[in-house]
Amino acid sequence: MIYIKSKSEIKLMRAAGRVTAGVLKEIEKYIKPGITTKELDEIAEDYIRRNDCIPAFKGLYGFPASICASVNCEVVHGIPNSRKLQEGDIVGIDTGAIYHGFNGDAARTFPVGKISEEAQRLIDVTKQSFFEGIKKAKAGYRLSDISNAIQTYVENNGFSVVREYVGHGIGRKMHEDPQIPNFGPPGRGPKLKNGMTLAIEPMINAGDYHVKVMDNEWTVVTLDGSLSAHYENTILITDNEPEILTVI
Repeated sequence: MIYIKSKSEIKLMRAAGRVTAGVLKEIEKYIKPGITTKELDEIAEDYIRRNDCIPAFKGLYGFPASICASVNCEVVHGIPNSRKLQEGDIVGIDTGAIYHGFNGDAARTFPVGKISEEAQRLIDVTKQSFFEGIKKAKAGYRLSDISNAIQTYVENNGFSVVREYVGHGIGRKMHEDPQIPNFGPPGRGPKLKNGMTLAIEPMINAGDYHVKVMDNEWTVVTLDGSLSAHYENTILITDNEPEILTVI
């Protein structure tokens, strides 16, 4: 069931989204060679709680941290630990905040120091694929119009779209209906309506799209060991342009 948010609920989601966006901006200041992903997680949790929110990821399905920190070939759900980031790494940070019962959810992929041209291009294409997708995120379009726009842009740039993990509706729950694949033909799925709130999150691989889950049962990595990038925002469907709730 897809929940249409009321004006008062949307107001709360804007507040959750602002804090979620703020976490990512705060973390970006600290990303450099030598810092550990556990330290980044501590910075995120402190920021979220100082802003009267609750870390949305911590404890969700048993996840142990406030951010997912996914390095290089890790696609999503990397668990923060004592690993130090190295010059040339890329790191995907996915996080969320709950404000008065409503969730915000967003992700960015950051360079660590100087990175290769190919890694930077992967980050740039992943980010732009989100914006290509939301060109179709307007009342009246079908859900898979977003999916198709993302896939078309990514594959035209020589990268691949992860199939097993997708975007989702969001609101009182982090994961609500509908699921939002980043691939597929246009013109399918539910028609988009004013008041829907969606987390659109392309996960893009430099190589093949196949992935696997590591022994910790959380961290997803590319099967061929190639780099992967992630970009996400929570958006609100309107009768005009979509409103991105997780930017400041």
